[in-house]
Amino acid sequence: MDIRKIDQTLAVTGQVRAEDFGAIAKAGYRAIVCNRPDGEAADQPMFKELERVAQKHGLQAHYLPAETGKVSDEQSRQFGRLLAELPKPVLAFCRTGMRSVTMWAMSEAGTRPLPELLERAAAAGYNLKGVVRRIAAGGRTQLNVVDAQHEVVIIGGGAAGISVAASLLARRPGLDVAIVDPADVHYYQPGWTMVGGGVFDPGTTARTMASLLPKDVHWIKAAVAAFEPENDSIILDGCRVVRYNQLVVCPGLKLDWQAVDGLADTLGRNGVTSNYRYDLAPYTWELVQKLRGGRALFTQPPMPIKCAGAPQKAMYLSADHWKRQGVLKDVEIQLHSAGAALFGVPAYVPALMEYVQAYGVGLNFGHTLTSVDGPRKRATFRVSASNGDTQLVTRDFDLLHVVPPQKAPDFVRVSPLADGAGWVDVDPATLRHQKYPNVFALGDVANTPNAKTAAAARKQAPVVAHNLLCMRGEAQGQAHYDGYGSCPLTVERGKIVLAEFGYGGKLLPTFPRWLIDGTKPSRLAWYLKERILPPLYWEAMLKGREWMVQPELVG
Repeated sequence: MDIRKIDQTLAVTGQVRAEDFGAIAKAGYRAIVCNRPDGEAADQPMFKELERVAQKHGLQAHYLPAETGKVSDEQSRQFGRLLAELPKPVLAFCRTGMRSVTMWAMSEAGTRPLPELLERAAAAGYNLKGVVRRIAAGGRTQLNVVDAQHEVVIIGGGAAGISVAASLLARRPGLDVAIVDPADVHYYQPGWTMVGGGVFDPGTTARTMASLLPKDVHWIKAAVAAFEPENDSIILDGCRVVRYNQLVVCPGLKLDWQAVDGLADTLGRNGVTSNYRYDLAPYTWELVQKLRGGRALFTQPPMPIKCAGAPQKAMYLSADHWKRQGVLKDVEIQLHSAGAALFGVPAYVPALMEYVQAYGVGLNFGHTLTSVDGPRKRATFRVSASNGDTQLVTRDFDLLHVVPPQKAPDFVRVSPLADGAGWVDVDPATLRHQKYPNVFALGDVANTPNAKTAAAARKQAPVVAHNLLCMRGEAQGQAHYDGYGSCPLTVERGKIVLAEFGYGGKLLPTFPRWLIDGTKPSRLAWYLKERILPPLYWEAMLKGREWMVQPELVG
């Protein structure tokens, strides 16, 4: 008997037999629901037989049969009512558990997000893609009507989404392009490090979405619930269906604050902050200014994360401020990183180590933040040794700068577009989906092994635009992305180590070494970060002006 837990109230399994009820009762289940009609198979016990044995073990038993592939809306509603009424937890079964899971998902539609339902089912080993539309409809209506149709649909109105839309329209004016994004505000996220360091005002990093979208783009202001690549369709929250000829997926990634126990309850107070949120970056600067002594912890979770250098950027700028204020000697700075090295590209490590030593930073590798007790100002880390052993270590803090674990958005992770780790599965050179030829992805959500930065998206957008048009027969040759990403490491106020690299850690400097040597701290690189890159982002990247990022064509 293979019992698979769906949530705290329900588990499902395949056919149950009389001899199983002792184990079922011992496992704590208090009720069973049979979703398999009597007589489906010659070796199948009748429900009445099972009911008598279940009652002997103190279990309530209910019969709600459905034929294979024919779960009705009414049966799903009845299943939901049973779950509400029966003592918990409940074990439901059919031949394989699929009908039980389907009834559960359809009964929960409207009360839980569709991606959550799909993810819970998938975690238990059940793929519900065949009934996605019915789950989304929640039994209220069938999703057979297409609400909108566009030549190109782009999921996400962030740096990658707007850039690829602008790039497409610059190449083919009049192309029917739609962007799907529910947000009202677009953020220049690379600026948040500077906000946390007291360099930028937070307001300069935000603009309205409406002011940035290319004027010929259709804006579908909604959230995505599911993908149906076999039908060239997406399903939006609210049961709307949008069809496409080509799809571009770039919704960014999800900051998983809940993955660290206690973190969500203390963010923005008790000395706990993060430059990964617009509203918290000013609090970082407030804490840095107030701290005159004590312990400051900076954390970095397991990869992948957006801008892998950002955890260190916050640390260096903070240390530089304390140095300028003459209190650095009174501040103990510790970097706790889940990784095994200071930076993934060795060429930049020597310059960074000079600052680590100058600021007196303690390096703690193999340390993953697992919980935060804000009121008591304690952070607990899981420490992994080289031999595979782990232990928990708790450190007191006066300031804690947290970078949360990060993953693909829920609706991506549970979709047919995702690889085994939940990221959109694309060819690393062409950024075209490995299975669905009319689907492309770029930015943080793609499974390409490059640094997840805005600079990477800027280089990827022309590649996707060209290859998408090539697929449509409107361009020649194939564009290749070389993995370029840039990480301007703000090692002190006024100097930056400009890390630029591609696939495999290959150095890909934009400027000649005599102008900016990226392996060394540079004032010119700081000027680039502070003065040049913001207008380049707003006025070039988001408007389809591809200065210095024209794609390489192969064939």
